[in-house]
Amino acid sequence: MTDELQEISVPGEVGEMFLEQIVTGSRRGSNYVVGSMVSIGGIGFLLASLSSYLGKDLLPLGHPGSFIFVPQGLIMGLYGMAAFLLAIYLWLLVLVDFGAGTNLFDKQLGKLLVSRRALFNEINIQIELKDVKAVKLEVKDGINPRRRISLRVQGRRDLPLTGVGQPLQLAELEREGAKLARFLDVNLEGI
Repeated sequence: MTDELQEISVPGEVGEMFLEQIVTGSRRGSNYVVGSMVSIGGIGFLLASLSSYLGKDLLPLGHPGSFIFVPQGLIMGLYGMAAFLLAIYLWLLVLVDFGAGTNLFDKQLGKLLVSRRALFNEINIQIELKDVKAVKLEVKDGINPRRRISLRVQGRRDLPLTGVGQPLQLAELEREGAKLARFLDVNLEGI
């Protein structure tokens, strides 16, 4: 299993009736790296702007104190504020673990329970398993690749089950999709 989607099933007879998939959210190493870089860059621009205003070098690199405040120091201050606000947003997403959740398939109850963390609340969706028509694999390569598993549900849009982030390998995507289609006893589409 990948970090993206982890399965937990109960062994024995009950395991055939119950499947839980854990979806990873925004607490990834890449988000920590990007948040740190944006924070450091924003602080650097703010210090360069403040150096320009005070006429003193507050940074060990270069001589930002020699910049003219209007327009150079002012523009650097605006860049610093934008980066600082973006960093706050990124760290808030990491703190909340945005997008994390579970997919719980319960054949005894005949229900699919999808739970995801949002910014200020939790999103819970409950679907009857009899309304699931197929498991769909979506593969889109290019600049913004997308590889995900979703469910075709009667009377609704396709319901994505995998989280965002690093796309799954094709072999892993097919294996997970086939396993889920066998568990739900529905067709597998999109291969």
